[in-house]
Amino acid sequence: MRCVIPPELAELAELQRIVQQGGAQLQQRVVCEVDVGGRRFPVHAITLGNPDPDVPAVGFFGGVHGLERIGAEVVLACLRSVVNRLPWDVLLHRQLEVMRLVFMPLVNPGGLWRGTRANPQGVDLMRNAPVDADDRAPFLIGGQRLSAGLPWYRGALGAAMQAESQALCRVVEEELLTRRFSIAVDCHSGFGLRDRIWFPYAHTARPIPHLPEMHALNRLLDQTHTHHRYVFEPQSRQYLAHGDLWDHLYLRACEPPGRVFLPLTLEMGSWLWVKKNPRQLFTRQGLFNPLIEHRQQRVLRRHVAWLDFIARAACGHAGWLPRGAARARHQEQALERWYRSARR
Repeated sequence: MRCVIPPELAELAELQRIVQQGGAQLQQRVVCEVDVGGRRFPVHAITLGNPDPDVPAVGFFGGVHGLERIGAEVVLACLRSVVNRLPWDVLLHRQLEVMRLVFMPLVNPGGLWRGTRANPQGVDLMRNAPVDADDRAPFLIGGQRLSAGLPWYRGALGAAMQAESQALCRVVEEELLTRRFSIAVDCHSGFGLRDRIWFPYAHTARPIPHLPEMHALNRLLDQTHTHHRYVFEPQSRQYLAHGDLWDHLYLRACEPPGRVFLPLTLEMGSWLWVKKNPRQLFTRQGLFNPLIEHRQQRVLRRHVAWLDFIARAACGHAGWLPRGAARARHQEQALERWYRSARR
């Protein structure tokens, strides 16, 4: 069945324009469809590059929280940049010969259309996975099962994950977890005055098994973009949460030995936009998105450049992944930086 796009959902129309421009060089599939009051919205996965499972892959995800439109717009801007470079960028084509790119810019189109954090069923997709926090999570924000009328609702106990959550998991499992090395970036907004890059875990303060690899990636970012302002840290340093999709997928990825899957969450600091334009406090969209055009353009430029760095890092991972004694050093430095210092 063909999905008719309501005129209010500009991001979905933009995605289809980009896909049409990319033509045969892109592969597009509808992973699921979401019904909202008789309107049907597709959840798209766009892929390009080498499909061989022996090459690395990067997945870019946005729009998981419908209220945070800037996350979808960053991923769309990244895809648009790639498509616009396809006719002339020889280096991009060489990169695509040895890696795979995956895009899901609009994971929660129903939430985008309704202007809500949750999906149309009132479920927060980032609290929807079957993972419980080891320790006490903060009330409500850490995930709750009281009511879909309250924010951060996890869904009913024992119920299947929402269609959008299952679609994201299916794409990750098929496109990323089939490879020996992959990175995922999920773009959000709404946390503090700084742009933060979070990595698992969200459900426990314990370090992840691939802590040395995360530390090495952070070091690579520091060396490559010496003036960046990202705060790179485990999410557990801020708060614990139930039902985190990336914890769920990371735990799945760790089941077979020898696989490296590094899921990252970009939390754009939306309070900075409010600080510069306090009138945004009076609109729900303004709490999570830059409403002034030049600020939005600045945000897109900065984060699209970072996403390009992540793609390049994945492509060249053999040159920076730590091994042997170097891995042990990264482990010790990461523990000192992110875990032991937090307990002092």
